[in-house]
Amino acid sequence: MLAAPHIPVLLQPILEQCAPVRGLWLDGTFGNGGYARGLLAAGAERVIGIDQDPDVLARNPELPAGISLIHGRFGDLDRLADEPLDGVVLDIGVSSMQIDEGARGFSFMRDGPLDMRMSQSGPSAADVVNRGDEELIANILFRFGEERKSRRIARAIVMARKEGEISSTLQLAEIIKKCLPHPKPGQPHPATRSFQALRIAVNDELGELARGLNAAEAALKPGGLLVVVSFHSLEDRMVKRFMQLRSGNAPRANRYAPESVADAPRFERVTRKAIEASPEECMTNPRARSARLRIARRLSAPAAITAPGEIGMPDIDLSLGGIL
Repeated sequence: MLAAPHIPVLLQPILEQCAPVRGLWLDGTFGNGGYARGLLAAGAERVIGIDQDPDVLARNPELPAGISLIHGRFGDLDRLADEPLDGVVLDIGVSSMQIDEGARGFSFMRDGPLDMRMSQSGPSAADVVNRGDEELIANILFRFGEERKSRRIARAIVMARKEGEISSTLQLAEIIKKCLPHPKPGQPHPATRSFQALRIAVNDELGELARGLNAAEAALKPGGLLVVVSFHSLEDRMVKRFMQLRSGNAPRANRYAPESVADAPRFERVTRKAIEASPEECMTNPRARSARLRIARRLSAPAAITAPGEIGMPDIDLSLGGIL
């Protein structure tokens, strides 16, 4: 496998759980192609890569035989795949390459324009913090970032923008930092949760995840594998709930209510619990510390649609009064 700045997280457990790897696979978050190359080396005949970031296509003008790359979103993977799939791999969230490039505006550690757009199109994080009202900003920070001081931070953002537009990553990070206690050694940067929440909102990441899970169900052939690596508790809960629901194993919200007639299962779970990275992998790739891997095998029942609310997607209007 070629050396790359983006190390594919949990690649070895994926290959072990999915062995033998064969047929046509789709890498829904291509990045630098680590998963695609790993799948090809493990025995896949062909891998289709999808990425919404135009920089990814520019970085990969030549790919190994057997790998093709398409510009698009993995929520449309059922339309982008040219035939039924033997496997789908989704690595959810921002790539280390995007974070490391200050001009993309994802990092609170590097100064750059307050952007955060994976597709490099549409409204940015600056549009949200400068045009969203206080309640909306607080809801985004709380629901997508699980930030307990969301209202205090939202109020500080609204006050700060009265003095002038908030346009840079370090400018926003400093506003957030002043709202929270100084972190103890080993604790994350105070802006971590807020930046994460804004990124999720700007890119509609949870909505895209819900669409991608449904699209994978439609695109996978019976016996095909759905492989999802997530880095955020909200994402992992949505993936877990989807796999439970589509395998007929979702717990009832009320144990006293009569049991409803379930649809035929569309998946069976390969992993009953999420797989986490080994201490050795976390040492060599710190990004793996928060990673969770879940895998399910497609059954023969016809595909259907699972509503985002059924798998626990937070209900926030991301139209933002025309901002997003």
